[in-house]
Amino acid sequence: MDNPLIKLRRTLISQPALRAFKRVLPPISDTERAALEAGTVGWDADLFSGKPDWDAFLALAKPQLSPAEQAFLDGPVEQLCRMLNDWEINQQRDLPPEAWQFIKEQRLFGMIIPKEYGGLGFSALAHSSVVLKIATRSLSAAVTVMVPNSLGPAELLLHYGSERQKQHYLPRLADGREIPCFALTGPEAGSDAASLPDRGIVCYGEQQGKRVLGMRISWNKRYITLGPVATVLGLAFRLYDPDQLLGDTEDLGITLALIPTQTPGVKIGRRHDPTRQAFMNGPNSGQRVFIPLDWVIGEREGVGRGWSMLMESLSAGRSISLPSTSTAGAQAAARFTGAYARVRKQFKLPIGKFEGVEEPLARIATNAYLLDAARQITAAAVDQGERPSVISAILKYHSTERMRQCIIDAMDIHGGKGICDGPRNYLLNAYRGLPVPITVEGANILTRSLIIFGQGAIRCHPYLLKEMEAAQNPNQTQALADFDRALFGHIGFLCANLGRAFWHNISAGRFAAAPANASPVTRRYFRQFSRMSANFSLTADLALLLLGSELKRREKL
Repeated sequence: MDNPLIKLRRTLISQPALRAFKRVLPPISDTERAALEAGTVGWDADLFSGKPDWDAFLALAKPQLSPAEQAFLDGPVEQLCRMLNDWEINQQRDLPPEAWQFIKEQRLFGMIIPKEYGGLGFSALAHSSVVLKIATRSLSAAVTVMVPNSLGPAELLLHYGSERQKQHYLPRLADGREIPCFALTGPEAGSDAASLPDRGIVCYGEQQGKRVLGMRISWNKRYITLGPVATVLGLAFRLYDPDQLLGDTEDLGITLALIPTQTPGVKIGRRHDPTRQAFMNGPNSGQRVFIPLDWVIGEREGVGRGWSMLMESLSAGRSISLPSTSTAGAQAAARFTGAYARVRKQFKLPIGKFEGVEEPLARIATNAYLLDAARQITAAAVDQGERPSVISAILKYHSTERMRQCIIDAMDIHGGKGICDGPRNYLLNAYRGLPVPITVEGANILTRSLIIFGQGAIRCHPYLLKEMEAAQNPNQTQALADFDRALFGHIGFLCANLGRAFWHNISAGRFAAAPANASPVTRRYFRQFSRMSANFSLTADLALLLLGSELKRREKL
């Protein structure tokens, strides 16, 4: 039986607070809920706690390639890099035929596919390292290899496909017999990808001479990488069942299907020209294309589950792909620019000796080191089973922004040599391609303003999500009990961080938490990070308290 004081507390404090909380709580759609609940929360929750567990952080296994993965990197990947000439690739608007064939033969499209299905079965770290190495040679080649191993048919089939679908498609995707693409973005659905206008209607149709249950789909997509050459199209659309052939629900929700591009009615082949890069990218469309029900990923069980599939699968790919290409850009800039600053002389001195050049050189070196560390530790977390939704967004945003700064700094140092295009200009194509990683897999403006703090504040906070769930519980008694526990836990959490932040700031962080085995040099930095974590947690809580439902619209925070 409840303590009388707790009952009194609930009556006088928690019940009015719950009513007020419900009034300011913004409505959360099913798509927003799926996005909020997607992936896992790991060490990012420690940062929001105000009291990071540094020992747990340092206990993460050291990222390390297996001997087979290292041999693949030193062998076939090195061989592929020798085939790639970025200038010629961009002039020809395509990879050389021998490179395409080599990529297929070496199963580079199947790095994430397990060996039992004919793939390489690589770790996330190996996947990242392969993409990074190729990207230092050619961005277009790296994107070509990267996309089939990121969010797309293979990743979705591994987690949600039926066994029949896995047995049919995964071996063919691994050895390059099938080239995949995934079509989500359209003219009306970009950053707001859940607002898909593409529609499918459940109906009967003819397939191989038989009358079967399926759906007739019309769609219009654009900006689809590998779309012009794909043989199998992963398609996201909203499915409706007006005749209730699958049940009593008419709007079945976002659904994902795999459609061979030779299917009558599918239109592919046209190309976009993204910043003069040569990787295949273009629109595709279809009008009243009939597909059987078993082409839906997961078959009947996958109907209407498309958005949750996408949200759950996005974080792993976003943790690997763009951080790898961004690190490659930073490392290439460091190597090229460091060498150039040493051999290029003005006023009888190497330009690297001038303080005005030293400053951007130092920024490039710092960012190259920082990005590689972030790439490796995030890949290690993925290898340990994490699907870091918030960390992957943080990494995507900051890795691409820091890579952009590296390339701009490198161009500034190279001066006239950097802006004159030609086969010996190793920098200009990277500069030209900067908008691509900034834009894809969640444009940086969206990622910064909506996902990192908006989603992070809810997912990583120890009490806020519990309060929201309690407020939406239709069982009033249970809702009040759950809200009461979360509310007073939240109050205690806020007070503790207020005291912690005050103490750490007046003491300059001298007594903040640090790992027991940290060296005297690094202990100081750990303590400052602990101090900043306490300040951040307190500031975030105050923002949530003061803004309430306005938080969704206050994107400048």
